[in-house]
Amino acid sequence: MSTQPKFKVVPNHAQLAQMDRDLAFHPSAVQHPKILTPEQIAHFNRQGYLKGLRIFSAEEIAGPRAFFDAILARVMAQGASSYSIISAHLKYGAVWDLITHPRIVSVVRDILGEAVVGWGAQFFCKLPGDGKIVAWHQDASYWPLTPSRTCTVWLAIDDADVENGCMRFVAGSHHHGHLTFRPSDPGEQNVLNQTVENAEQYGTVVDVELQAGQVSIHSDLLLHSSDANHSQRRRCGLTLRYCTPEVRGTMGWNKEGILLSGADPEGHWGNPPRPVQDYEGI
Repeated sequence: MSTQPKFKVVPNHAQLAQMDRDLAFHPSAVQHPKILTPEQIAHFNRQGYLKGLRIFSAEEIAGPRAFFDAILARVMAQGASSYSIISAHLKYGAVWDLITHPRIVSVVRDILGEAVVGWGAQFFCKLPGDGKIVAWHQDASYWPLTPSRTCTVWLAIDDADVENGCMRFVAGSHHHGHLTFRPSDPGEQNVLNQTVENAEQYGTVVDVELQAGQVSIHSDLLLHSSDANHSQRRRCGLTLRYCTPEVRGTMGWNKEGILLSGADPEGHWGNPPRPVQDYEGI
């Protein structure tokens, strides 16, 4: 079994509220993207997301899916949740290979610029008939990071559609800054612990249906959620988190970041190595 360290401390609401964070949207300033089109960059800046980008073919995504099948079986045999596989790039070489994958990094670079850090990876897996939801929230609410120059790549391991609980975005909601939320009630069956009320007032709701091997990308300030999985099909996605090196991470979060492109002049990010073998645990 690997003894791969866990660096970060997960802050609570009170600790985050005391931090001086820049939580305003910083639009992409990339003028000459290499993979995306200028129209896609403009759409990301205006609406806060892109969706349906093909990264891997159906044949290529079969490998990551088989790997996830295996680690999910181990995790659940130990009594843990299908949502518990966090900081996965520190534990699994196969996930390290995905967060550093040139096809994904090239797309992210077209949004964030030449210098890119990959700092987080977590599986969000809704099993068939899973009654849990992910309530409306903004990712930036949870993270001790500043400024708000982070985006999430959501890689579909399985097909994701309305029936099995695909993500939903509120287009344009990232322009409203950091929004007020309330702690979620236990009866809500929320995977997370925050709820932004009346999210639909901030823009148009968009269903993010993806085929396995496709990705969506969203700003850390974009409101998003997902409904319960009422189908008999699993819905798994791998969230890959990226930022620019200028972002400061506290409470050890910077130690989990890998410089993938460009320079980190102050050496703020930890650059953990690829796990030698896949971790036999959670």
